[in-house]
Amino acid sequence: MRAAVFLDRDGTINEEVDHLVHPVDLRLIQGAGQAIRFLNEAALPAILITNQSALGRGYLSKARLNEVHRELAQQLAHYDAHLDAIYYCPHRPDQGCACRKPEPGLLERAAEEHHLDLGRCYLVGDKASDLEAGRRAGCRTVLVLTGYGAEQRADIEASTPPDYVAGDLLEAVHWILTQREARAS
Repeated sequence: MRAAVFLDRDGTINEEVDHLVHPVDLRLIQGAGQAIRFLNEAALPAILITNQSALGRGYLSKARLNEVHRELAQQLAHYDAHLDAIYYCPHRPDQGCACRKPEPGLLERAAEEHHLDLGRCYLVGDKASDLEAGRRAGCRTVLVLTGYGAEQRADIEASTPPDYVAGDLLEAVHWILTQREARAS
């Protein structure tokens, strides 16, 4: 059983766009490609965990979502970085599924499929629902102040206190790698 880092997509890796439905609208947040490369170099799986209610709402098709994720992969490749897996929830918030964050279903599925110890994993995100999913799964959590993070920080810290608050994904990854080194020594 190994560790991994679960990453929210919108507002954490790429700029927040309300219902990102076109690949041309995907822009990496500064430092995100480098951050994911650092995870790759540390042999720490980088696993995308994202709510995609735009599917359930009919705003985009699975084919278009795949195009968005191919664009994400291409942009990350410019930094010699890659995601090890992508998990998404296609349901609307009112559907009551077990996979939509804050539920931990996607993390649990990824843990089973990739032989992960959730207690050794980290979840990085910009919303309370991200951090709550990580907490429910038993992961350590990191709030990034990109996306909705800065705007919602006070509410998040009051309701779902993260283990760490980082300015962006790059800072979050530096903290995670430092934590792992400290645990190893």
